[in-house]
Amino acid sequence: MKENYSPRFTYADFAPQFTAEFFDPDEWARIFKASGAKYVVLTSKHHEGFTLWPSKSSFGWNALDTGPRRNLLGDLAVAVKKMELRFGVYHSMYEWFNPLYIQDRNNDFKTQRFVAEKTMPELLELVNDYKPEVIWSDGDWEADYTYWNSTNFLSWLYNDSPVKETVVVNDRWGRGIPCKHGDFYTCSDRYNPGKLLEHKWENCMTIDKDSWGYRRTASLKDYLTTHELIKELAETVSCGGNLLMNIGPTADGRIIPIFEERLIEMGEWLQVNGEAIYESHPWKSQEDSSTSGVWYTQRDGNVYGIVLFWPKQELLYLHDPLPSNKTVITLLGYPDSLSWKSNDKGLQIVFPSMSEAPGKFAWVIKMTSLTKNKMKARRKV
Repeated sequence: MKENYSPRFTYADFAPQFTAEFFDPDEWARIFKASGAKYVVLTSKHHEGFTLWPSKSSFGWNALDTGPRRNLLGDLAVAVKKMELRFGVYHSMYEWFNPLYIQDRNNDFKTQRFVAEKTMPELLELVNDYKPEVIWSDGDWEADYTYWNSTNFLSWLYNDSPVKETVVVNDRWGRGIPCKHGDFYTCSDRYNPGKLLEHKWENCMTIDKDSWGYRRTASLKDYLTTHELIKELAETVSCGGNLLMNIGPTADGRIIPIFEERLIEMGEWLQVNGEAIYESHPWKSQEDSSTSGVWYTQRDGNVYGIVLFWPKQELLYLHDPLPSNKTVITLLGYPDSLSWKSNDKGLQIVFPSMSEAPGKFAWVIKMTSLTKNKMKARRKV
């Protein structure tokens, strides 16, 4: 800042540079739909307090009063719902610079003026005016849930709000709450435990390896490849989680081509292989115990193996599935069933040639009528 801006330049002076003149909510929603996403979460307000809707509690510091001069959140909510996707909002409870919050913090959070005049009015506005079905709370860690008045808000949300029948929330509602309370756990950013959890959870991560926002200086190596994203998806879903992939739009309102490409390629892969992802359950094994890079899910009595590599000599060896004499194994998107044989060492599956196989990046085998093992039912993804 000292090298590039005058001493009198403040954070608020950035607002006019946030123009969003090329923001096309319908185009954004089209890309999200094409990605195979089922829900979209917009950062309605981050820690600096700038709201993307004309909040009555953020006069002069919102997208309608300055910068874009537009209700960005409202326009995107309409476009996303028109595409029959679930609309959600990220909302930061605290604010870096707000004098009311700083005063409460200086009072050891024994006063709640910021919560009463800022946080709660904003949350009520968001729910009543835009009816989000996912509320992704953040910025809670400096104070207990009692300061944030979280339980009163959640009680209203679940019992009396306009989204009480469908809304879900994460676990960031006060110091010590993450990974303990919430419809789904997020625990920490980029959370991926690599093992099955009993409670529903979400892996919220970034396509840009280093940033949640847009970086003009990012190079190709700074972005996860589509294969890496599918790997993240397979690991996450196999362990009972959902994947929330972050992209950072530009100040003028665009989703840059590399983000769009990643999303579109994810959608193309899911068009072929989504049967192993949507409404699936974790299986008794997550990753195969002898062949790494094969992650399992189950759905409607079938077991799926998401194979993150092409098998050498078209032969895939698996240890965990136990076939029966009625087992049929197919490759999603491929017309014929696959040959297989088993012995006491495991299961051998013969793949077609790679040129005949559908898609790229990763492949999914579907196994029917496996020998059943007793397992605890899991909540659907």
